[in-house]
Amino acid sequence: MSQGGIRFSVFTKPWKMPLHELGEFVRSLGFDGIEFPVRPGYQVEPENVRDLPKAAKALAEHGVEIASVAGPTDEATIAACAEAGVPIIRICPSIDRQLGYMATEARLQQEFDALVPLLDKYGVTLGIQNHCGAFVSDAMGIRHLIEKYDPRHVGAVLDAGHNGLQGEEPELALDIVWSHLCLVNFKNAFWRRVTGPEAEWARWQTYWTSGRQGLAPWPRWAAALQQRGYTGYICLTAEYSDEKAVNRLIAEDIAFAKSLFEYIVPKEMRL
Repeated sequence: MSQGGIRFSVFTKPWKMPLHELGEFVRSLGFDGIEFPVRPGYQVEPENVRDLPKAAKALAEHGVEIASVAGPTDEATIAACAEAGVPIIRICPSIDRQLGYMATEARLQQEFDALVPLLDKYGVTLGIQNHCGAFVSDAMGIRHLIEKYDPRHVGAVLDAGHNGLQGEEPELALDIVWSHLCLVNFKNAFWRRVTGPEAEWARWQTYWTSGRQGLAPWPRWAAALQQRGYTGYICLTAEYSDEKAVNRLIAEDIAFAKSLFEYIVPKEMRL
């Protein structure tokens, strides 16, 4: 189901069903792979990460691969990913407000420095995702954090939803992290005011919505990715504030996302 080198995965955080049911469900939606949460309460938990290859085998019976993992970065997890054929472990580094941004960045780089030999040994990439709030929140933040590393070891996961909340231009964000880009997330959101107009201070919260809504222009993302000749996975994160509508919304969003890549930009027109 690849479209010009683009494949689609889905973050299976909303679903804790048995693996065979999960594989059948994900495939029926039209996804090629998943991002698998190695977290407490899920099909593979951190203390049982050695079961990841078994999980990958069960999903493969339905034509679904584990394209990335959201989980720990210890050696046991990295080794399990290598054995299961999972190329990326995705994380969202947070910023210690007490320590400050630059000092937190330096501490993160020390942690990455220690991980590089393991990532190299097992052939797994650590993917760093932007996240609004007290995190590495934008494309330049990702680049400043990881540009010294070989992209085989530490890569960039650019999230369209958080990019939109930050007000970044998709084309410029892609340009900033292109050298290290290993995965792209598609989701969408907007800021919703939770205080009335008479409040002394306005408060806002994020509302996670469908791909056609929100601040992230999926058509521009698709066009920019095609123009640059991106090949690889686009992960739909299935994050919606209306949790009861997840199954309906993710089915609509994968259809919408695929429609955006139906026209393949000719190579001579790419950047």
